[in-house]
Amino acid sequence: MPESRKPGSVAGMEAGGERETTAVPARRGRRPKQLDAGPFAADVASFGLHLAAENKAAGTIRIYTEAPLWFAAAHLLSRTDKTRWEQVHTQDVQRWITWLLGRYSGAYARQQYRSLRQFFGWLAAEDEVPDPMARLRAPAVRDAPVPVFTSVELARLEKACQGGTFAQRRDAAILSVFRATGIRLAELAQIRYHPGDPGRSDLDLDRREIRVRGKGGKDPTVRIDHEAARRLDRYLRVRARHEQAYRRGLWLGTGGRGPLTGNGIYQLVKRRGEQAGVAVYPHRFRHHFSHTWLDRGGAEGDLMELNGWSSPQMLHRYGGSVRGARARRHYDLIMNR
Repeated sequence: MPESRKPGSVAGMEAGGERETTAVPARRGRRPKQLDAGPFAADVASFGLHLAAENKAAGTIRIYTEAPLWFAAAHLLSRTDKTRWEQVHTQDVQRWITWLLGRYSGAYARQQYRSLRQFFGWLAAEDEVPDPMARLRAPAVRDAPVPVFTSVELARLEKACQGGTFAQRRDAAILSVFRATGIRLAELAQIRYHPGDPGRSDLDLDRREIRVRGKGGKDPTVRIDHEAARRLDRYLRVRARHEQAYRRGLWLGTGGRGPLTGNGIYQLVKRRGEQAGVAVYPHRFRHHFSHTWLDRGGAEGDLMELNGWSSPQMLHRYGGSVRGARARRHYDLIMNR
């Protein structure tokens, strides 16, 4: 039996864990949504076409269309006798948002509110029906600050990926790219690699640059530090010997498996965090990168460009958990000159 298949071997544990990384993770704490909206569904489908024509991302379209479908199926059809959108009143929306606030986080309820507002705003403009949300305000929600990584946590994550196996080198590269760029999970998962044709590859190690596919059709080029470039180079050397090295996806699975999905990458990051005793998920790196950039004196406009943000409001959301510490530290730099 090959060493990688032996139960209990290090390679065997890597391969066994890899099967978990390619599975779609089950959502925790949320029951499946009731989306059978009956007579309300046709208008929601038209709304989806409208969003697609505006070149909205697939994930955005899903979020914006699921909200009115869920509202119609779980509230309007189940708790009222209404069968048309023009029959919906402000109180219907208020009762639905109150129900959401009693069962889900405030941030999730606010997301549903904003999605519904997009739908009703479109419907009012398109079919000239009253907008039941015209005078409503989004539920007041205090955003829970996302803690940035400590130096000890980062050292533990690095140690969890130490070694020369395929999975160890790949995971070390993934964590390093997340840390160096703060790119989104979907952006990292879609990185293409073609060693024989730089024009078809998103990765340029000589320039230390990666071209990513961002939200809203933006395709920015991000820079990586020397450490991330070194870890990527170590991964590419073992990737070249992979059975599916010809595949365009940069991140390949163990045991001859093809490119990892975003869900697969999420799971491997989570597993490395569990090994290191660190609460980690991909988006936490985005908060950490933003804080680090601002803490070291980076320009806010440059951070917006690197993160693909169009609204300065995002500056207050990311890295906000230690905004006060940054301000106090910069006080001495400015006032004690």
